[in-house]
Amino acid sequence: MCTATVLALPGLAALSSAARAADADLARNGGFEAGLDGWTCTAGTVVTSPVRSGGSALRATPAGSDNARCAQTVTVRPDSQYTLAGYVRGSYAYLGASGTGTTDVSTWTQSAPDWQRLATTFRTGPSTTRVTVYTHGWYGTGAYHVDDLSLVGPGVDAGLPPAAPTGLTVGQITSTSVGLSWPAVPGATGYAVHRDGVRVQSASGTSATVGGLSPSTAYSFQVSAVNDAGESAKSPVATATTTAGSGGGPSPLPAHALVGYLHASFANGSGYTRMADVPDSWDVIDLAFGEPTSVTSGDIRFDRCPATECPNVESDAEFKAAIRAKQAAGKKVLISIGGQNGQVQLTTAAARDRFVSSVSSIIDEYGLDGLDIDFEGHSLSLNADDTDFKNPKTPVIVNLVSALRTLKAAYGDDFVLTMAPETFFVQLGYQFYGTGKWGGQDPRAGAYLPVVHALRDDLTLLHVQDYNSGPVMGLDNQYHSMGGADFHVAMTDMLLTGFPVAGDANNVFPPLRADQVAIGMPASTNAGNGHVSTAEVNKALDCLTRRTGCGSYVPHGTWPDLRGLMTWSINWDRHNNAEFSRNFDAYFG
Repeated sequence: MCTATVLALPGLAALSSAARAADADLARNGGFEAGLDGWTCTAGTVVTSPVRSGGSALRATPAGSDNARCAQTVTVRPDSQYTLAGYVRGSYAYLGASGTGTTDVSTWTQSAPDWQRLATTFRTGPSTTRVTVYTHGWYGTGAYHVDDLSLVGPGVDAGLPPAAPTGLTVGQITSTSVGLSWPAVPGATGYAVHRDGVRVQSASGTSATVGGLSPSTAYSFQVSAVNDAGESAKSPVATATTTAGSGGGPSPLPAHALVGYLHASFANGSGYTRMADVPDSWDVIDLAFGEPTSVTSGDIRFDRCPATECPNVESDAEFKAAIRAKQAAGKKVLISIGGQNGQVQLTTAAARDRFVSSVSSIIDEYGLDGLDIDFEGHSLSLNADDTDFKNPKTPVIVNLVSALRTLKAAYGDDFVLTMAPETFFVQLGYQFYGTGKWGGQDPRAGAYLPVVHALRDDLTLLHVQDYNSGPVMGLDNQYHSMGGADFHVAMTDMLLTGFPVAGDANNVFPPLRADQVAIGMPASTNAGNGHVSTAEVNKALDCLTRRTGCGSYVPHGTWPDLRGLMTWSINWDRHNNAEFSRNFDAYFG
């Protein structure tokens, strides 16, 4: 029996007793007792039942084109033998290793009604020092569970942190960004960039661009080197002052602004509110909505609510007079284009030009202060070959950017430009961008990112709709769902910290300035899914502006200059006894 065992496991038999003595389990948190610490998961969570041992196990559910992969990268020795093992339950559970430097391996089971052990072995290549181990399910099948995952083989001495970088130099400077570069540090596996003493982003190479800065402002920068043993001391300081910019500076809004949509072209259960009756709490009033004559025409029309639907509607003359009165009181009134029913696709140059001329006509007729882009549904999507948000190719994206730049240039620096995308088009870009490298993803994923990025110097406000949203992964690699302060904190932190698009550390969406960001929330339970109480609103604001009272998600910075809140809608807030706006006024004084 001993002979049979040895023959059945030649890889293990080949290891000397001395090597076996040095073997260790290199997988971090393989029993998921520390949540998902150490793991990057697309659709995973930790459960307390069923578990094989301890108190926790992984549960992950494939959905659509996502096979619910969880992975971690482990430091290994070159030219060494390793055994990857784990216990799984469910249908189509996989276990594997990639980047081995020899032959990548995997093993799987079609069905495991109870805990079943999967195991596979591999040998690292002569220069391999890092291997990715992973588990996943299969498309369209149910959830799978994993527990007690291990990677057993020769351990690696972590050694010492690398030396501090030297020679940090400043490169290209704009009104909102500074380019940095530095010589490579031996033994470093990455670098951390610090702005004014605070770590703001990571870099895998020897250069980085720090975005989200304010025009005409002095900053200090440092870089530290990191490896598995830790982080070095910071480099000597390099300083830079951003340029004055053109339209990217402080906006013509109060320090903290309340933005709301006014149902100007339709009626619903919230009732019609006349422009003159909009309370003074609202700093930006978005007229909802301007809509196209057809999806691809680019011809935008704004039709006010007819008296048959809105019996108390004012005349055009009264409406325009009320707009002028609001502006005299310091309020901004914008036309919002799109909405749920207003699909806009600028597929041609002719549609782009018609968009510019028709929107200009609306702005001029009513004497408006600017434009809000509320493209939803299928208005924006990315072509299969459009993979770089910094250099978009898709006509509907390129033409929209061109149209908005033309309008901004025509009306000058005081033109207020805002955007109200859904989380699917912005924060989902942290995981998915367009159809993906291998196709099959929703082409709308992250499709607003190239528009926001191209216009960041012209953008007054970005207020993502943190409502009517599915779960979205935050920068902590955990999924966050509507219903509490954590969701708003996690979604806003992504905008103010920046994030790698589709997980690519070399393709980072730079952060926006805090004064360019407002949080979008429903005004009441009737206004949309994701409504939270005023207590949760204030908790989110406390966490983001003061970094106090944070829940399970702690943001990467403190942003007292956060511009404020946006809500759908002024009508629903009025219907709800102005609870949302009164709370905003009380919070910001």
